[in-house]
Amino acid sequence: MLALVALPLTLMAQKKQFTIDDLIPGGSTYRNMQPETKYFTWWYDACMELGVDDCHLIDIDYGLQRDHALLKPLTLTNINSILEAAGRKKIHHFYYASFPYGNRSCILLPDGNNKTIIDWIADKVIWKSDIDPKATGLDWNKKSLATAYVLDHNLYVQTSDGVNQAISYDGGLELTYGESVHRNEFGIEKGTFWNEEGTMLAFYKMDQSMVSQYPQVNVTPYDDSQVYQGHDSASIGSRCAIVEPDPYPMAGEKSHKVSIGIYNTTSKKTIYLNTGDPTDRYFTNIAWAPDNRHIYVIEVNRDQNKGSLDEYDAETGEKTRTLFTESNDKYFEPMTPIQFLPWDSSKFIYLSRKDGYNHIYLYNANNGKMIKQLTKGNYEVMEVVGFNNALQTIIYTSNQQDPLQKNVFNVDMKGKNKILGNSTGYHSPELSGSSTFFIDKYSSPMIARHIDIVNSETGFETNILSSKDPWLGYNVPQIKVGTIKAADGVTDLYYRLILPTDFDPNKKYPAVVYVYGGPHAHNIDATRNWGARGWDIWMAQKGYVMFCLDNRGSENRGLAFEQATFRKLGVEEMKDQLKGVDFLKSLPYVDAERLGIHGWSFGGFMTSSLLTSFSEEETDNPYIFKGKCPFKVGVAGGPVIDWKFYEVMYGERYMDTPQTNPEGYKYTSLLNKAQNLKGRLMVIYGGNDPTCVPQHTLSFMRACIDAGTYPDLFCYPGDGHNMFGTDRIHLHKVITRYFEDHLK
Repeated sequence: MLALVALPLTLMAQKKQFTIDDLIPGGSTYRNMQPETKYFTWWYDACMELGVDDCHLIDIDYGLQRDHALLKPLTLTNINSILEAAGRKKIHHFYYASFPYGNRSCILLPDGNNKTIIDWIADKVIWKSDIDPKATGLDWNKKSLATAYVLDHNLYVQTSDGVNQAISYDGGLELTYGESVHRNEFGIEKGTFWNEEGTMLAFYKMDQSMVSQYPQVNVTPYDDSQVYQGHDSASIGSRCAIVEPDPYPMAGEKSHKVSIGIYNTTSKKTIYLNTGDPTDRYFTNIAWAPDNRHIYVIEVNRDQNKGSLDEYDAETGEKTRTLFTESNDKYFEPMTPIQFLPWDSSKFIYLSRKDGYNHIYLYNANNGKMIKQLTKGNYEVMEVVGFNNALQTIIYTSNQQDPLQKNVFNVDMKGKNKILGNSTGYHSPELSGSSTFFIDKYSSPMIARHIDIVNSETGFETNILSSKDPWLGYNVPQIKVGTIKAADGVTDLYYRLILPTDFDPNKKYPAVVYVYGGPHAHNIDATRNWGARGWDIWMAQKGYVMFCLDNRGSENRGLAFEQATFRKLGVEEMKDQLKGVDFLKSLPYVDAERLGIHGWSFGGFMTSSLLTSFSEEETDNPYIFKGKCPFKVGVAGGPVIDWKFYEVMYGERYMDTPQTNPEGYKYTSLLNKAQNLKGRLMVIYGGNDPTCVPQHTLSFMRACIDAGTYPDLFCYPGDGHNMFGTDRIHLHKVITRYFEDHLK
């Protein structure tokens, strides 16, 4: 009788198991397994919740003096009736709506490349814009209502009256206008920059005619079904794959040349900054002065070890002065433009790592002299979010609270700072119009997702969303975080250890190391589940110990931490990862004979390097470790194989050129290590990868064939550097199967 009663209770206590679709982006059930979220935006200092059927003010006491008629709920039915009457396309939700004008009842509704502004009190469309759906890089100015955009590599401006003005006519693959330059390095993410009034547009012009063209291949030039519908192949063109060249400047080779133009929407004239010969020079971090008459550019030399902040006359294009210079014996990498204080246009702030960590410096704009270092300490300022005019403070995010956290702070002009909002976890703030408030989105290892409204002046917090963990009731593995010493014996490195579900300390488990290890990235932080990826959870459910270590060279730990890898990428990183291996081997439940490793991009380079950098025999390569490789199986995705095949800006920053650092390139190249491959290695790459071009992987395959070693190969034709959608699910099934077949 007791047994009959206990059986149903046991079944009820059993926790659910994840499917791979639950855990990997692109999976059919992935979204259902993410914490609940809601969409919010600011209408000046009023927080608006953007829903499906309506859009309304969040009901908290703001103390705002507002006309309550302006705050009535906006319904989908009402807005769509206004759109329909104006001949505009209906919307299906308010998720992408915004409120560009704080004192007007106007809502901006984007629809692809089209925009509509509705006055919901007057019940009418007051402005609309329609731009070619093939256009890219749309840059809209809310004051002038002008939009800059790129079409077929040419730059256009559509003015508020809907008239399109062509800025260029000769754009093409080798000559681009208004697009990002310098391969998106130095924080560059776009190619157009409006002045505040939206009357003058600064833009990049890039000449790539001297750059090598990488021959990407399109294997699906047309749909063969057209032939069967009565068309002959001759009328359509050959079914043969076609070459689609991609300008790709490899390390040590000729790079593109960049100019900065300024277009005046009133005079319809363009001038170019008189920078001189642009050969081997990088023009970065463009900023407009508050007077709209001057523009600032940070120039970096090709060696990337020095730069200058230069001021130009926006009317004539002439250089007026250099405010200051900065240099570093390894590399100098400015990532953000200067920002003028909104309450004092004679001063600006500048982010620099000149003292070893990224900090905020205050400068005099009149003479270029530094006034004060506003933040200081062994932590990194991650982003300047904005300014509070009333308090005359700067609001920023940093990891000064904890190396694994990102919190919100403010600092005044004397350098006194304080934390704002919740002091745990990883935060993403969005400031209100006056910066009196901010929407604070965050998670932590114990918090799935919280969204608060924080008063940046008083610190008062109001929670507007507290999500339940959607993984409740599932068999979630135990996740631990700690530190070990780096190979230098001094530096602390953070690791994440995930134990198998239903862990038994008396068992021996295979272990897989997930690695990235390169600059501008990290894996372990104080987000939900300590930043663990869905695949880590999936593998833990299958009985693997999952381990990850942020080695020297990764981000957010200071300049010395990052620059330890200079001119020998992969070497110090491997030494640190091997300290992680020693830690794994010390755990009684880890089977030291069944260690695997997986990584993508720089992590693919690290994975391949670790499987080819051990030898039982003597070698002249100082970066080869004597002995047996500790890894039995590896899966390397989109790997760098030889840094001389990688692009100029990134490659030369960390390795110098092949001409000036021949030994560094020679000894870190996996082409010269192919003979050392002993374990099972699968290399996976996107057939049209524009970042780590296929030449990396294919050259490595050739080197292994010549050396008599036997890696496995998998390709995703038509995919780039990463796989998305169902391809991403397929990819992780392939990776998992490889470890199941050869490690377990």
